[in-house]
Amino acid sequence: MRSIVLCVCIGVCFNTLGAEASRSGRLSFGWATESIVPAQPVAIGGQYHTRISGEVRDPITVTALALETRDGDQVLDQAVWVSCDLVGIRRTMTDNVRRLVSQSVPDLDTNKIILSATHTHTAPALTDAEETDFHPYDFVQSWAYRIPADQTEVLRPLAYLNDLERQIARAIVRAWERRKEGEFSFALTHASVARNRRAVYFDGTTRMYGDTKDPLFSHTEGTSDDSIDVLFFWRNDTIEGMAITVYCPSQEVEGENHLSADFWFDVRSQLREKFSADLFVLPLTGASGDQSPHVQVGKPSTVRMLEQSGLLYREEIARRIVRAVDDITDVARESKTADVRMDHRVEVLRLPVWKVTDERYKQSTEIFDAGKDKIEQLSGPDYINWRVSRTMIARYHYQESDPFYNTEVHALRLNGLALATNPFELFTDYGLRMKSRSPAVQTSIVQLTNDCGAYLPTERAVQGGGYSGRIDDGVVGPEGGRRLVEETTRMIQSMWESP
Repeated sequence: MRSIVLCVCIGVCFNTLGAEASRSGRLSFGWATESIVPAQPVAIGGQYHTRISGEVRDPITVTALALETRDGDQVLDQAVWVSCDLVGIRRTMTDNVRRLVSQSVPDLDTNKIILSATHTHTAPALTDAEETDFHPYDFVQSWAYRIPADQTEVLRPLAYLNDLERQIARAIVRAWERRKEGEFSFALTHASVARNRRAVYFDGTTRMYGDTKDPLFSHTEGTSDDSIDVLFFWRNDTIEGMAITVYCPSQEVEGENHLSADFWFDVRSQLREKFSADLFVLPLTGASGDQSPHVQVGKPSTVRMLEQSGLLYREEIARRIVRAVDDITDVARESKTADVRMDHRVEVLRLPVWKVTDERYKQSTEIFDAGKDKIEQLSGPDYINWRVSRTMIARYHYQESDPFYNTEVHALRLNGLALATNPFELFTDYGLRMKSRSPAVQTSIVQLTNDCGAYLPTERAVQGGGYSGRIDDGVVGPEGGRRLVEETTRMIQSMWESP
């Protein structure tokens, strides 16, 4: 049975540096940060209606961390991880950034570039209604916004994307050129940030952000992961930067009409106040497709606490994260080392797509036909639903000829730490399964990386329905989720099986 799964799921492997990557070597690293604030107003991504940006509440940035291990002059392995204050990452972005970087940095294996999003809902939209290269499995193309024709000062998403890709590539090149030998350590801590946002009712239905005061409210659908994975990078006994995985998307202020990095801005600011004004912070979003920082039970006590403290909730979230990081810094200091066993493996897994049924196809056709001649008259939600219906129709016709979603997955070992990526808003249960089966001392599962496959819900989420548990909201369903767990676990285990 195991061999069958491998034949179906695994696509291309890009571990181009081969078996040498399993050896320990001297670690070099470099950092860079670039602004990705647009020069003009833009459409903001993440809601059903069009929002045009006003002020810049706080800067949105990209931060790059370049890693390399060497044995003398021999390169053992490489990785460049970039965190972006964006709602997601597009596959075309990843391809274009790698192409741009390859022109400037010939000694970097660009397949080892990882782009991740913090999932802030107050950053520029990345899809344009004028795009013509539609693909049935490019989920984000369903979420293109209509920019009013009379607002000529608004920068089109495609124009912003062009600038964005160049800024990301610039950050990577700068980080790569700055790499020098240093030390590394890692540690685990915890903070209460995420809340499961799917409310289950006694009638068996589930609603995202459902009313928990409703007498029919039964429970929240699943658990949360309060782990915080921290990677410390040291020079001369000083922390130069941290990579921090929090299992919650950055969307406390998600509905606003300004640009913001959400609570990660506050985390960065508070960490720099505590450690160093020059500290680099690489924020990563752990598996949390069913999570949010929004409080759904006990709101009055939270409001009272915030009034007494004088903090915004995003600042309170940051305070919790920073306090948790501070608690483990001395422990991490004791374990720092310049000799690092680094192994970076990249595979493209062919996960089975969530197939559109005849019934869903019929419904989509009816919605599409009803709106195709009056698109400008559709409300924001109706317009997005119309675009999603168009996608459902295209998927229905395409899914038999190509029933797989090509899923780029990175598995990275740094001594006893494992990190693994996926492109989904991955429900927490899947991340916990991967962690439980990992042979690593500590395992970090990072979502929204190198592509956007949208939500990947569990079986119970699909049964309950509601937004994020429907086929409308993702390309891959629970069958693909189980295979993702199997294959990610296999990739992690393989790095511990090497001599």
